[in-house]
Amino acid sequence: MRHNFWLKSSLSVAGACAALTPLVAQQHPHIILIMSDQHRGDALHCMGNPSVISPHLDALAQDGTLFTNGYVSTPSSTPARAGLLTGLSPWHHGMLGYGRVAEHYRYEMPRMLSTLNYYTFGIGKMHWFPQKTRHGFHATLVDESGRVEENDFISDYRLWFQLQAPGLDPDATGIGWNDHGSGTYQLPERLHPTVWTGETACELIRNYQSEQPLFLKVSFARPHSPYDPPKRLLEAYAKREVPAPWVGEWCQDKAYAQEVDLATASKDAAYGNFGQAYAQESRRHYYANVTFIDEEIGRIIQLLKEKGMYENALICYVSDHGDMLGDHHHWRKTYPYEGSTHIPYIVKWPASYQLAKGNKLKEPVELRDLLPTFLEVAGGEVPKDMDGLSLLRLAKGEAGSWRKYIDLEHATCYSADNYWCALTDGQIKYVWRFHTGEEELFDLSKDPHELKNVVTQRAYKTKLHELRQAMVTHLSERGEEFVKDGKLQVLKRTVLYSPLFPDDKPVDTGI
Repeated sequence: MRHNFWLKSSLSVAGACAALTPLVAQQHPHIILIMSDQHRGDALHCMGNPSVISPHLDALAQDGTLFTNGYVSTPSSTPARAGLLTGLSPWHHGMLGYGRVAEHYRYEMPRMLSTLNYYTFGIGKMHWFPQKTRHGFHATLVDESGRVEENDFISDYRLWFQLQAPGLDPDATGIGWNDHGSGTYQLPERLHPTVWTGETACELIRNYQSEQPLFLKVSFARPHSPYDPPKRLLEAYAKREVPAPWVGEWCQDKAYAQEVDLATASKDAAYGNFGQAYAQESRRHYYANVTFIDEEIGRIIQLLKEKGMYENALICYVSDHGDMLGDHHHWRKTYPYEGSTHIPYIVKWPASYQLAKGNKLKEPVELRDLLPTFLEVAGGEVPKDMDGLSLLRLAKGEAGSWRKYIDLEHATCYSADNYWCALTDGQIKYVWRFHTGEEELFDLSKDPHELKNVVTQRAYKTKLHELRQAMVTHLSERGEEFVKDGKLQVLKRTVLYSPLFPDDKPVDTGI
């Protein structure tokens, strides 16, 4: 074996690693949810980017359904993960921006699947609070990217690292978790958190002997910064053309459009023009980290096949949000633009469903749609007040009752004007700025990189009115602070938690 993992003793039964015993077919399919952190939607070969090496995810898409307009409603880690956990919209789960996930919700993915007789296990980055909260998982082994939000908390990855490499520093590469710079991983590759997450998932699968169907969540902490791939993968990108950031006409006169001196700039600046070559180098490292994750996913899928679990499994790949990577001189996430809100979204269906393979569907889908899909596959009931919709209807060609637009939003972050709500179907996008009343309109069908804000163009007058009214309808349930007399209202304050957030409102810990 490539790695010597301490967790064998806690996960395995005697002799379980000696052979891969095929499992008896389950009454309901296994559900394997694989996600990554900050993987933007266009950073996959199967999503039309020839620069990215992603053969295993490409193959998964070819064996299932690629949803080309996958979005995250609130593009930062914790609110996105709250939507994934609950199947609810931001207003209904209560997180409108970055803060702490509640300890309990009325709907929780692992808990609901446990009730349906699934064995539930979570591996990798959860970004919940308290940091070992399980939300219904039978157990979790976590990697929290070095975040310590409780006294004496040490993630399972870092405990393992101390056992494998006593005296070494897991952060030896020297890049912070929101830095926009890049570098090569400075330690042996086997110690990288991407390898730990992939191998830990493989260990669980190797040892799985239960007749219960398995719900396994595998959550990679990359390609989120630090952009720190191993040298061999960076070398694979040395001669590949990497696209330069897209820069819209609408941001040319902004203060952050002026090129700044890297020596004096903040290493984790949310905005900044650090030069095209610098941004492309960061993107090259980021793509290499995508490939690193793709390799580990390939190992997981191969093991599922060897165990006889692949055919009878629903396998999904998504991310919690994207990464601007210098587009429009923006970095990180929380913005309404495609680099931030558009995510990879792949679903491989159980073979017994006999659904078409290799389909590319354009309907707007969101993280909230995974829980109702899982419940339907698991033989459960989808609550009537759950905002998400089962993706099975789209896979079966029943798109008639699907939503027209998906809602996106984020509470104030990085700058006062970055407080917004948006609607999109993947073809058009309307953005409303809560604090300023400014509007943006992008024709994604003609301008996928959002280079032109067409909000003032006469040709889009009818479409603008339609989307503005759709936004009025969407925000009306929030009361007169948001919509009054049928008109959108400019807000004087930031609403970070809706009244429907289930716990006391905690203090924002930063992003």
